Amino acid sequence: MTNRRSIGAVILFSMVIAAVFNFRNVVNNYVSIGTLAAPIFLLATILYFVPFTLVIAEMVSLNRRSESGVYQWVKSSLGGRWAFFTAFCYWFVNLFYFISLLPIVLVYAGYMILGEEWTMQPWLIAVLSVVIFLVATWVSTKGARWIGSVTSFGSTLMLVMALLFIVAGVGALLGGITPANDLSPAGMRLDPGSGITAWAFLGTLAWIIQGVGGAESIGVYLNDLKGGVRAFVRTIVVSGIAIGLLYSLGTWLMGVFVEKESVSYSNGIFVTMQAAAGYFGLPGDVVVRVVGVIMLVATLGGLLIWTSAPVKIFFSEIPGGIFGRRVVALNDQGVPVAGAWIQFAIVVPLLLIPTLGAGSSIDDLLRIVTNMTAATALLPPALILVAYLVLRWRFEGTVREFRFGSRGTGLAMSVFLLVVFAVAFVASTFPEGQALWLTLAYNVGGVVVFLGAALLWYQRYVRRLRAASPEEADAELAPTAPLRSAENAAELAEGTPASA
Repeated sequence: MTNRRSIGAVILFSMVIAAVFNFRNVVNNYVSIGTLAAPIFLLATILYFVPFTLVIAEMVSLNRRSESGVYQWVKSSLGGRWAFFTAFCYWFVNLFYFISLLPIVLVYAGYMILGEEWTMQPWLIAVLSVVIFLVATWVSTKGARWIGSVTSFGSTLMLVMALLFIVAGVGALLGGITPANDLSPAGMRLDPGSGITAWAFLGTLAWIIQGVGGAESIGVYLNDLKGGVRAFVRTIVVSGIAIGLLYSLGTWLMGVFVEKESVSYSNGIFVTMQAAAGYFGLPGDVVVRVVGVIMLVATLGGLLIWTSAPVKIFFSEIPGGIFGRRVVALNDQGVPVAGAWIQFAIVVPLLLIPTLGAGSSIDDLLRIVTNMTAATALLPPALILVAYLVLRWRFEGTVREFRFGSRGTGLAMSVFLLVVFAVAFVASTFPEGQALWLTLAYNVGGVVVFLGAALLWYQRYVRRLRAASPEEADAELAPTAPLRSAENAAELAEGTPASA
């Protein structure tokens, strides 16, 4: 196997930051639970992000002959059925991500153009969002090469903006500003008088876990890193702590300039930046427009990437016979065009349904779709953790170069994280104060219908495969850990490991 050591720790560090950090997560969680989100972000990084990334590193180490995507990781211990289901979940989760991403594009465009919030009814936002997604889908099928550059440029600007905000917040505190909120440890607690219940807090926990997510997208670069597993582990731990500090400091410093009650999901970043600009004597309207440009560029880059990438990954990773040739066929740009338009057709009703229950404001709409996005985002990593639990339970003897601690440590950590995931998923799926019909139709119905249909479709594929070749069907359903173990043992015996 070719030794592909091509990137250093500094590059990997920057990739992790770009993939995981988003200042919008700071705003959303501050709006929801105030400065209490600051310590929770740090705890989520230590207790979830870093351990989960080490789990991914072990999965990659086991599957190092492949590019080690999600499908291969889960198939190692659970077989093809649950590997397909997990890959489908990643694509499915992305559908809900669009629902939270598209309306915010209009918000950022309004601030860039008008310098203030663009007041629109939710139904109009939904219609315009459909139009934006139509254009994004069409562009994604053309394989525009500059999409990656736009995304990198936007995420870099966002990170610079976040760092400047943190410097500004610390500078204001040192300059003697009276914080808008209580920044002491007493202020970072669940205040019964705030109207935030324990159940609402548990629902927000899903948002915070989602905010430090992205480890699965970084784990695939282990084989490209100079220094192999050891360098990967060191870099991911350092970058994880850095992300936790960025989120924690950013959320805590939000309280320097604005009260929690004065910001919303749609205007939080602009109100905060305008207040910070005012303290330092900068023109607030100019700062608001600059922030609008930064957030719009970053969001559009993300929209174009996520319109194309998950479709390509999902339809190219799963067995070709599941959906048929026409659906998985690639154009000359390597994009499954039919799959992209199927994605568009599914997203449109998912975008329109919450509009009916959003009341009269975009903030209500963003609260609904952000909550559901966070809930569904917990499904894929939870399935990876189940696969890891089974790997450590049934296939501990398989040969791989890296293990996340002893067998007991691996089992205990996976069980702990699964319990946290289960509680956060239920709390965010059944949010407090949301109309019951909307919860059942959107939060519950959407998950049950789409995931149930995926399993039935896969079962159809297995039946056809078994009729043609029982041996191939058995191989498709069987875990691949023993096979991977034999391959790894042979490589290590030859002295040519893919990860050192």
